[in-house]
Amino acid sequence: MKFVLLFILIMFIYMFLIEPNILVVKKLKIQNENLRELRLVFASDFHVKPYDKFRLRRIVRKINSQNPDIILLGGDYVNGHKKGNTLSIDKISDELGNLKSKHGTLAVMGNHDGWQGKREVIKAFENVGITVLENSHKSFDKFSIAGVEDLQTGNPNIEKAISDVNLPLILISHTPDVIEKIPNKVDLTLSGHTHGGQIVLGKPLVVPSKFGTKYAYGWFPNEKLYVSRGLGSSILPLRFNCFPEIVVIEFI
Repeated sequence: MKFVLLFILIMFIYMFLIEPNILVVKKLKIQNENLRELRLVFASDFHVKPYDKFRLRRIVRKINSQNPDIILLGGDYVNGHKKGNTLSIDKISDELGNLKSKHGTLAVMGNHDGWQGKREVIKAFENVGITVLENSHKSFDKFSIAGVEDLQTGNPNIEKAISDVNLPLILISHTPDVIEKIPNKVDLTLSGHTHGGQIVLGKPLVVPSKFGTKYAYGWFPNEKLYVSRGLGSSILPLRFNCFPEIVVIEFI
């Protein structure tokens, strides 16, 4: 019995204190001649808690060290439903404002941002130079980035977001649940929201998606979709066999 209790205690410490603070750099090469040589970093689901400022700074340093051409953020920067459960949005935006890349940082909002007041989050982001996409896009010389509103707290309109785009196109959607509505002209869709399930015992225990575990995590080449495990945790502050990640994508 003592061994069982010790094992449970060790596992809880690992899931609560150790794995959530491990930061993995997931590297993916995607063949796409239209986007060749573009190097992007995608990060999502920060869920920054009141005591998480050091963790956020570490994430920013790790992203910058990847030498990205562009940085894309997938939503859920705040934690929980109430402001007392999160680091203040001004402090979060100040840290994310230190992200550096050739083409800057573009972001969409997540459901937690919507619950806590996305207008405040958007204003804070824009004050530090982060472009927020709400059913809209931004075009560069050789490609465009589009972003849609969150499915739970907004009204995602993919058609509006990508209208009049004639360049190679990357779409950010906080959740992968819009995948059925994404047209083939989109070269890549980036999503988060699922956290990869957070706790994975052979398969994810719980995934907040109408598709169940189908799009819980990873690269889905047929759909041209990548779903990130994200960086933080929600509901239970635990992770097991589901490391926090930033995603580095190189087009070849």
